[in-house]
Amino acid sequence: MMSTSSSTKTLTLTKPQIIITGGDPGKQNADLEAASRRLRKGRQYTDLSTVCIIPTRGKIEARVVESWWALQTPMNQRFIRMMVKGMEVGDAYNTAIQHILDHPELSKWRYVLTLEEDNLPPWDGLLKLLESIDGRKKYDAVGGLYWTKGDAGQPMIYGDPREPVNFLPQIPIEDTVQECHGLGMGFTLFRLDVFRKLPAPWFVTVQEQHGQGTQDLYAFGNMRRMGMRVACDTRVKVGHLDGDGTVW
Repeated sequence: MMSTSSSTKTLTLTKPQIIITGGDPGKQNADLEAASRRLRKGRQYTDLSTVCIIPTRGKIEARVVESWWALQTPMNQRFIRMMVKGMEVGDAYNTAIQHILDHPELSKWRYVLTLEEDNLPPWDGLLKLLESIDGRKKYDAVGGLYWTKGDAGQPMIYGDPREPVNFLPQIPIEDTVQECHGLGMGFTLFRLDVFRKLPAPWFVTVQEQHGQGTQDLYAFGNMRRMGMRVACDTRVKVGHLDGDGTVW
């Protein structure tokens, strides 16, 4: 040890060691059946190819982008992002989906993920949606749980599936796959085949003398009337960024 001033730190050297061991199988190998169940549940050994559609006005907050950077995609699976800038949101989705269906390669992919510029999904959100869309029940669309903005915000889980098609907000059930009639589209996974079965345009913002409606519920109404199934995976909790920086 050598000291040149009172601020000099003492360095402690680790003594050499000889380690003889019989090996360690590792945590996953220690309970191979449990690990296999996890893999079967996550379905990452199947084709989970996904196109992520992001309609944007051209300005995305840094904290939103940070959450997107952290979003984990399935290992060695095909995943791309497609931004559509400067279009009305329904037109943006219609344009992107038509492009996918007309594309010689993308038309063979399995899923479409919608992601909007004020939504902050959790890092494992896509993995959980891919798990739940083909889980114990099969769904045509599954979305994360997020709320409309403001102190009186409502959960974007619309309609009790035991009743005729309606879009009344439902009370979330903690950490489950909750069937419903409709969702928002801030972080929602669709089977691409949905858009082959439904007539285009799929997303229409309705503004008429006798009522109005958003493009998302227009699409979900048509899906439910055709017998397709929709659910919210409430394990996937998605933040909704307001203009003042509040995340609802």
